[in-house]
Amino acid sequence: QVQLVESGGGLVQAGGSLRLSCAASGRTFSSYAVGWFRQAPGKERIIVAAIRRSSGSTYYADSVKGRFTISKDNAKNTVYLQMNSLKPEDTAVYYCAAELGPLITATPTYWGQGTQVTVSS
Repeated sequence: QVQLVESGGGLVQAGGSLRLSCAASGRTFSSYAVGWFRQAPGKERIIVAAIRRSSGSTYYADSVKGRFTISKDNAKNTVYLQMNSLKPEDTAVYYCAAELGPLITATPTYWGQGTQVTVSS
């Protein structure tokens, strides 16, 4: 089992940057595929970025490709989401997630509590 705690959210102007962190306790992130999801008010939760457990290959939603970067530091048991060139439509609660399989799915086994990101226009 693993417990996940997100941090790094906040208020930023359009065009600015934030880095979200997700710290894990229990098993190391090397045992899991990990990813980031977000949910805006009145909308469904969607996957934003993911990284495979073994290969390290990454996935990004088209809406964030070229602006967001997911990375993982196994030694520190932390996964990051670097968010650049933020837009008002990026405003959402962001969640990190972990999956026992090789690739994160739409319904991961483990979730963090979420951190709010608000982008002003």
